[in-house]
Amino acid sequence: MTEAGYCSAGPSGPLDTSRPEIAHDLAHPAAPRSLPGLLVEALARRRAAGTAPLTVVSCDNLRANGPATRRVVGELAEHRGGDLAGWIRGAVSFPSSMVDRMVPATTEDVRALAAERTGMADAWPVVTEPFSQWVLEDAFPGGRPPWERAGVELVADVAPFEQAKLRILNGAHSALAYLGLLAGHPTIADAVEDPALRPVVEAMLRHEVIPTLAPPPGLDLPAYAASVLRRFANRPLAYATAKVAGDGSQKLPVRILGTVAGRLAASAGVERLTLVVAAWAACVLGPRSAEFGVRDAELERLLGSPSTPVNDAAAAVDRLLGLDAVFGPLGRTPAFVGAVRHHAIALWHEDVHTAAAACR
Repeated sequence: MTEAGYCSAGPSGPLDTSRPEIAHDLAHPAAPRSLPGLLVEALARRRAAGTAPLTVVSCDNLRANGPATRRVVGELAEHRGGDLAGWIRGAVSFPSSMVDRMVPATTEDVRALAAERTGMADAWPVVTEPFSQWVLEDAFPGGRPPWERAGVELVADVAPFEQAKLRILNGAHSALAYLGLLAGHPTIADAVEDPALRPVVEAMLRHEVIPTLAPPPGLDLPAYAASVLRRFANRPLAYATAKVAGDGSQKLPVRILGTVAGRLAASAGVERLTLVVAAWAACVLGPRSAEFGVRDAELERLLGSPSTPVNDAAAAVDRLLGLDAVFGPLGRTPAFVGAVRHHAIALWHEDVHTAAAACR
C-alpha cells in the first residue's frame, strides 16, 4: 500500500471514517472500495469458509506498516459488529516489513529507452538500481515459504532497520536535496558529487546520525552509510532534487528531527542537522524559493497560504519552527532554534558552499 491506501488519519492515526471510500464500505461491506475494506471482507469470507490462519504482509515504505494495517483493519471490522474483529485479532498476523530499493519516477526518456531495448511500447516501465533489501518480521502463524533463500532478511524486530534507513538513507537524501537545490544541482547524483556538499553529509551521518542508532543485527552502520552515498551517485536513477525536496513538512520529522531530538537529549551537537533544516527553510521561504518549485501541500495548509519568499531569515525560521504539527517541542528549544537561525542567515546572504564549508 501507499500511505494514502491505509485510509488513516495520519501515518500512525486511527481509521479515517470521514473518507468517502470508508463511508461506502461501512454502508456496503460486501462490495468494498478501500483497501482496508477489501481486506476485512476477504478475511470475513475466509472465516466463513473455515480456512486456516493467515498473514497479511505490507510491502511499502510506511514505518511500522504491520501495526498500521492491523489497526485500520481491526477498526473497520469493529464497525461491522459481531465478533469478526476478535477473530481477526486471534487468527491473523500483520508483520512489519521494510523495503529498500531506489525506484525513481518514470520519464519519457525511460519510456523511449524501454522501447529501444525491447521493441515494445511500455507506458510505465520501471527503472531501479541493482541494490535491494527486504527485511521482514518473522510472524507467520500458518507457516511461510523459505524466503530467506532468496535473500529476504527474516528478523524478530524490523524497527532498528527502519530507523537506520530513515535516518541514514532518507535523511541524507533530504539533506542532499535541499543543499543541492541551493547549489543549483538538478539531481541528487549531481549534489552528492559536489566536493563541498558531500563532506558535510558524510560528517552529518558519521558524527550526528549514526551515534543515535542501535545497530541492527548484521548491519555495519558506517559501511551502510558509505554505500548509501555511492548509490546516490548512480546517475541513471536521476532523482530530481526538487522532487526529493517536496513534502518536507512530513519528511523532516521522521528523517531529521528525531535525530536532532536524540542528540539534544544527549547534550550533543547538531550543527549539520540544523544546516539541513535551515536549507529546507531557504528552499520553501528563502529569497530564491519561488524558482525552486518545491511542492508541499501540507506546509501550505499549515501556513494558511501558499509559500512565498521572505527576505528576513530569522522571521522565516520563526514562522516555520512555530508550526507545532511539524516541530513540536523542538520549535521551542533555544539551542535548536538558535542554530537553525544562524545557518539560515548564512544561507539567505551567502553561497550555500560557504555555509557548508563552515560545517565540514
